[in-house]
Amino acid sequence: MATSAGPTNQPSETRSSATTATAPPPSAADDTPRPKNRSRQGVRALLMRLHFYAGVFVAPFLIVAALTGLAYVFAPQLDQLVYGDQLTVEKVEGRPHPLADQVAAARAAHPEGALASVLTPATPEETTRVVLAVPELGEKQRTVFVDPYTNEVKGALTTSFNTTPLATWLGELHRSLHLGEVGRLYSETAASWLWVIVAAGLVLWLARSRSRQGKPVRRALLPDRSARGVRRTRSWHATTGLWLAVGLFFLSTTGLTWSNYAGARFETLLDKAQAHTPELNTSLSSAPGGSGDSHGKHGNHGGTASSKQATDPIDDIGPVLATARDSGLTGPLNLTPPADEHSAWSVAQDDKVWPVHLDQVAVDAETHQVTAHNRWSDYPLLAKLTKLGIQAHMGRLFGLANQLLLAATAIGLLFLTAWGYRMWWQRRPTRADRNAPLGKPPVRGAWRQLPLPVLLLGIPVVVAIGWALPVLGITLIGFLAVDITLGLIHHYRHGRSSIDASTR
Repeated sequence: MATSAGPTNQPSETRSSATTATAPPPSAADDTPRPKNRSRQGVRALLMRLHFYAGVFVAPFLIVAALTGLAYVFAPQLDQLVYGDQLTVEKVEGRPHPLADQVAAARAAHPEGALASVLTPATPEETTRVVLAVPELGEKQRTVFVDPYTNEVKGALTTSFNTTPLATWLGELHRSLHLGEVGRLYSETAASWLWVIVAAGLVLWLARSRSRQGKPVRRALLPDRSARGVRRTRSWHATTGLWLAVGLFFLSTTGLTWSNYAGARFETLLDKAQAHTPELNTSLSSAPGGSGDSHGKHGNHGGTASSKQATDPIDDIGPVLATARDSGLTGPLNLTPPADEHSAWSVAQDDKVWPVHLDQVAVDAETHQVTAHNRWSDYPLLAKLTKLGIQAHMGRLFGLANQLLLAATAIGLLFLTAWGYRMWWQRRPTRADRNAPLGKPPVRGAWRQLPLPVLLLGIPVVVAIGWALPVLGITLIGFLAVDITLGLIHHYRHGRSSIDASTR
């Protein structure tokens, strides 16, 4: 979500729609300038045209992303409204029952699944979550909520990665509009173009503010309330975008890291830099081939346990929890049983609120010893930034403050797009003899004005960006194809009109 999510800021020569109405009709030369000298004005003209087209055509994707993201960011509060009876306890009294007893209560109420993981409460008011792997649910699980003080089963929900059905639905709406892999193209298109629109809008507005008389800083940061017409709309559009720029850049960057195509490129970067999140080694020394042959997948989506583990984990979970606590793990913990008899339990901290606590240990249930330890402080820098960025993007890292900041950014983006389209409408031709029903885009041929060094350096940079962000690259080619086609049609019609006029 970015500085100029909507259509472009227009040239300084542009006046209000009333002035436009009295201006002479544009000629073909106006549409395809061929200046003799290259200058920095060519950069400005190119950015203006890019900002305009990207704003007009990508803004609908940004509007959808802003609205769905606004709904998703408040998923924790919505969960409390819908699932409060399952998520929280009615009364906090006495000491919690042993974790093994709570798991046994959940299994007795829902014997249809094998134990996949257990999430201990983050606060005294929360229930314990016992996650069961049920074959007919596929990749999803059945989470049973147990009151730790009474061992009463408060209910069960079909969850995905320990998120409620409502939160899962809202997350998928924001990610793909529930259209599957094809639907994910919408969100990747929005994230890919967001930073481009913001960057172009920032350069245009800051250059404009600097070139005008008066106080450039004040002009850049505050809207001009004395302006009227399109100038007033542009002032609100640009200054609001400037204030939101950092947040919009952040949302674009973090959104791309877990997108389909740009996300795959990012994974390649992590591979090259050896900066992936460390995987906890749960292999015991008694495993065939020795320690290190297998790595347990810790998390909320553990696999189905074997027949031996369907009964044994309940007896082991108490000592495993005590061992993990003794090793220094605090806060809510996610305990996942061994994948087989040669693997250890994995216990991971699940505190994703700043400052995060994400240490992990592997615990041998027989010896009650920690066999491996992944410390958050030892994570590679890129792995840390990725985790923190995703949590902040979801509105979880800083609690309510994070949610409110994201909500303000989403609402600001909606205003930006509205003002952008309003500028486009205000600049529309109003005379009956004009052939354009809407506002004219900036002139074509801006690339011919670019300084030669900028042109020579810019082409490989654009190619590299198009490779790193494939959706951006493909849609940019589409924009260019449409623009060239419209230019050819315009010149063809203008040429036919000139021929007809000369034969009369």
